[in-house]
Amino acid sequence: MALDIGTKRIGVALSDFLHITANGHSCVPREPEKDALSRIKEIASENRVSTIVVGVPINMDGTYGFQAEDCKNFAGKLSGFDIVFEDERLTSNQAEENLRNRKIDFRKNKSLVDIESACIILEQYLRK
Repeated sequence: MALDIGTKRIGVALSDFLHITANGHSCVPREPEKDALSRIKEIASENRVSTIVVGVPINMDGTYGFQAEDCKNFAGKLSGFDIVFEDERLTSNQAEENLRNRKIDFRKNKSLVDIESACIILEQYLRK
């Protein structure tokens, strides 16, 4: 399972049983935080997830900024799972490009970008 944690929404993606492909699952509202954590744990439980890959937006110079620290802090509240951090630099741009290429209009539904970003994060992790 992968998460693209934003300030308003959290994109969720799941892998297939063989851990080969990433599939978009849903988008969870970030607030209230306890509800977001509960929903993520529920999705993980329903899908027998043991590892959660969390996208961390590392700055282009390799440093961790406010948003990266926020993602790490949120992930720290997901007890009971193995948490893996994955560099998610430029995934939103790639997600928008992927959606444009598939002729999906995401301008009025930004959650589509968050879900696609979570897929990219999970795909990066699965390729390692």
